Amino acid sequence: MAHFNIPIFIPHMGCPNQCVFCNQRSISGCTSFRKEDVKPKIEAALQTIKRGSDVEIAFFGGSFTGIDRDLMIDLLECAEGYVRRGAVSSIRLSTRPDYVSKEILEILSRYSVRVIELGLQSMDDGVLMASKRGHTARQAKEACRMVRAAGFSLVGQMMIGLPGADLETELETAHEIVRLGADYARIYPTVVFYGTPLHEMARNGEYEPLSLRDAVARSAAVLRVFWKNGVPCIRIGLCAGEDFSSDDKVYAGPNHAALGEMVWNELYYEKLTARLSQGGFLGHEIDLHLPQNEISKYVGQRRTNIERLLRETDTRVRKIVGEKNLDEPMPCAVSKGPREEEE
Repeated sequence: MAHFNIPIFIPHMGCPNQCVFCNQRSISGCTSFRKEDVKPKIEAALQTIKRGSDVEIAFFGGSFTGIDRDLMIDLLECAEGYVRRGAVSSIRLSTRPDYVSKEILEILSRYSVRVIELGLQSMDDGVLMASKRGHTARQAKEACRMVRAAGFSLVGQMMIGLPGADLETELETAHEIVRLGADYARIYPTVVFYGTPLHEMARNGEYEPLSLRDAVARSAAVLRVFWKNGVPCIRIGLCAGEDFSSDDKVYAGPNHAALGEMVWNELYYEKLTARLSQGGFLGHEIDLHLPQNEISKYVGQRRTNIERLLRETDTRVRKIVGEKNLDEPMPCAVSKGPREEEE
């Protein structure tokens, strides 16, 4: 069954402060919010979705549980109406860890809220302080435990390249998200938007934006933690609005439309080279049999992994064959002596 989210963005609403990296108006492409626009947006989205799909109404962009209580309940009632009539199956929302409480969770449990996404960003107090998150790692952990104990699915959102962060703090954050029982994860490499405190920090030399190469490498290391522990990563990198990558919004950082694909390619390259090394195939000319539904991830964007394999290990792939019933790469050596040039 196909799954669709109908996103309703509430930029900055409910946020008690502005984190150094945050400009939700740029991220979402949404610059204002009016309650009366919600139903028309949902109705319009439903017209584009095939019947029989699994559909959620998703409140994104701000801290949903921190907005005015009456407005929050009005929005939940609106979404619940679509659940009752069978047009959507459930409700999803994103919020901050310090805006989760037993009272809030009791309210949410009266409606068809299935998934709560927590903007954890980091589990390191130094990084949280440098990013002006306004909450501690302890609060984040407690919020995760409360969400899971209340029976909701938990999505842990984390960021790569925050001020004061390094690969060690990011890996520990990923491990902590796993330990806290997250059902899913999201990974967001830090992008510097104009008009944010981080923009000023970067201009003043107080913060060095991530290069695309570093963002891919560090995100891949974090993704590996989730992958090995069975926590699906449902997003890598920001979901671009219509104008998201325009020069008037992004000052610096890894703003690349194919970032998620590049990160997955990195992981699959590691998996492929490990398999070839184990079988003694590195440095030879080979035919490569791959799982049919994972060919693009192994091959890489524009065949980058195949070219990298030749460049870094002197392994030449003569032919790639997709196999429906294959779980991992199966190389076959064509020659084990000096390779002849391709005709």
